[in-house]
Amino acid sequence: MGKRIRAQRKGSSPRYRVASHRFPGKARIPRENDIEVEVMELVHSPIHTAPLARIKLPDGETQLIVATEGLSIGTKIYIGDNVELRPGNVTQLGNIPEGTAINNVELRPGDGGKIARSGGNSCLVESKVGDNVRVRLPSGALKEISVNCRATIGVLAGHGRDEMPMRTAGAAHYKAKAKGKLYPHVSGVAMNPVAHPHGGGNHQAVHGPSSVARGTPPGAKVGNIAPRRTGRGRGKKV
Repeated sequence: MGKRIRAQRKGSSPRYRVASHRFPGKARIPRENDIEVEVMELVHSPIHTAPLARIKLPDGETQLIVATEGLSIGTKIYIGDNVELRPGNVTQLGNIPEGTAINNVELRPGDGGKIARSGGNSCLVESKVGDNVRVRLPSGALKEISVNCRATIGVLAGHGRDEMPMRTAGAAHYKAKAKGKLYPHVSGVAMNPVAHPHGGGNHQAVHGPSSVARGTPPGAKVGNIAPRRTGRGRGKKV
């Protein structure tokens, strides 16, 4: 009888569960409009690639937002229609001139921000097309978004975080732990046949079909799970 593979252990073992204290909270643009908030604290979040800022709302409540480059404790942020083009301020896309760098862009009015939320990322306002604004995404693709969606002025903080190499095994361990994963990650083909369906053989290869059905039991559900197609396409130039 073989051992339980990693895919089976993840379903029940607390070892693969992310600790709740690693989640400071949701980071969204406040729903209120035409308000002034103050940055109370800059928060490090292990599960985010950019720092967070804790802001104080006019009613005394606090909320988290993703921190734009240039923010500091005590900075005033304005959320509304008539705001200055200053890093951290939030306004509708229809009020932002072309060529402005923005981050934490809403896809639908009031959703709190969905695009350009990774450290150092930003979008660029390209042009206005009717009731939409054409925005260049961090990937380089163009997307038209409603003029009523809001965005934050400036580039998101945390740029260069991925440029530092993993100098120690401990750094890689804690990076994986923040995502509920284990380090080091051993591939199935490096294991023995008793330990994994891909194990064994004189070379590290799957040695058999790597595609499995959607309803395959967890002990064998490894590799390409329910792929649309596999292999080289016929009649195509390669």
